[in-house]
Amino acid sequence: MLVKRLVSSYQLSVISVLCSFSLISQNKAPLQIQYANSITRENLKKHLSVLASDEYEGRETGEKGQKMAANYIAAQFKEGNVRPGVGDTSYFQRFPLDVQYKKEVFLTVNNKDYPADKNYLAFYGLSAQTIEAKEIIFAGYGIDDLNYSDYKKTSVENKVVMVLDEEPMGKDSVYFVSKTRKQTAWSTGFRKKEEIARNKNARALFIIVANIDSAYKQYRHRIETKSMKLKSDSVKKKERIPVVFISKQMAKIMLATKGADINKWEERIISKKRTFSESVKAEIKITITIDEKTVNSENVLGYIEGSDLREELVILTAHYDHLGVHEGKVYNGADDDGSGTVGVIELSKAFALAKKEGAGPRRSILFMTVAGEEKGLLGSEYYTENPVYPMKNTVADLNIDMIGRIDERHKDSVDYIYIIGADRLSSELHKISEDANKQYCKLALDYSYNDILDANRFYYRSDHYNFVKKNVPVIFYFNGTHADYHQETDEISKINFELMEKRARLVFYTAWELANRNERIKVDVKQ
Repeated sequence: MLVKRLVSSYQLSVISVLCSFSLISQNKAPLQIQYANSITRENLKKHLSVLASDEYEGRETGEKGQKMAANYIAAQFKEGNVRPGVGDTSYFQRFPLDVQYKKEVFLTVNNKDYPADKNYLAFYGLSAQTIEAKEIIFAGYGIDDLNYSDYKKTSVENKVVMVLDEEPMGKDSVYFVSKTRKQTAWSTGFRKKEEIARNKNARALFIIVANIDSAYKQYRHRIETKSMKLKSDSVKKKERIPVVFISKQMAKIMLATKGADINKWEERIISKKRTFSESVKAEIKITITIDEKTVNSENVLGYIEGSDLREELVILTAHYDHLGVHEGKVYNGADDDGSGTVGVIELSKAFALAKKEGAGPRRSILFMTVAGEEKGLLGSEYYTENPVYPMKNTVADLNIDMIGRIDERHKDSVDYIYIIGADRLSSELHKISEDANKQYCKLALDYSYNDILDANRFYYRSDHYNFVKKNVPVIFYFNGTHADYHQETDEISKINFELMEKRARLVFYTAWELANRNERIKVDVKQ
């Protein structure tokens, strides 16, 4: 019996050596294996059991639970001998937010008031305002792409713009933008169309949708909950413009001019396979009223100083905020993004242990958990506009947003992770990621969502994207969505901690290489 127990103990120790590293003695293994192994499913679960508990009230930005989470993360950094990341004195990078509570939008067309109800659904510009116009620019589908641009022959500066939802597709089921039967990001959400219109200095954007009720159900959370923006003096950027979803009937009312016919314009675009725009006279007035107050939130920053290459910086990020409490239900966000947050905590402790034992890192590492992601990537935006360490010295951002679950696509083959963005700016970063996984972890790296035509647009939807805007190479680690995404059912009981451990270790190995290699990775891919 004693011999059998010894064999069993040995087998268990071998299995746990690293992600899926086998038949290797830890004493002979590279140092990074030893430190990666300090990231354990037990510790991940211990931290997540705190952050994703009802006591933390869903960690909504600016609220009590978010503050509690910030203090917990800072305490874990301190316990792990990770230095404060803000001026060597504080773990908190605080930033001001304007929070909008009561919001109302009123639409007047040709001196007649129209209630929202079945006519329109408004996403508000982030300030109280009144917009009056005597002209509407119909700009097709509101697309501005290399292959297809509705704005090529028309200016919308200081104009109210009306566009069709989604994107044009021919009778042969081939989309005009992709030139394939695959739809693109122009078909999902509305932010891309709003961003284009805003950058072209439009004053407001009306989007014609097939069904107002369906649109309301899709965007109910955004409409009914308070919204936030960074206080205007904390960042420099263009204000969002009002976005209003309208029915075709409402579009007809607004375009009540002889010859103006949405259906005919749409048919013309499809049949001729080219853009069409038109200017229509109309008396339009949009009035937005808002109740607003200012609150403070904070990113939590832990710092490990490097040795000979200390001026250069690798950043590891995750967002620790979630959706809070709604109708008495706590949205705990165990996967989104409690999983990434506790991953960053464990990564910080692994690197701190390596430093304590004289094993690096050569470059400095910043461990940053951010707030405000669910409100529009606000915390990471604040950091990239107000960096504690020079952006020019930032080598890469490894962003962990949801690594604790399995999506429907991989239910029969669970050892996977989606990799997004690794090759978008740096071919070297992509190779480092591939090599780290091949040597140590052997996960299936799924690049489905890295496709530039990905209709989900995940590349643009988490905190790494604010680093992309500053030309910093990134990797976004993601397990995909699931039925509990943004639901009160995203609970710790559904987390796969064994898989989460493997994924966190992959991030460690990639970060280790970035922090210790001789040459800084190059930005060699054009966006």
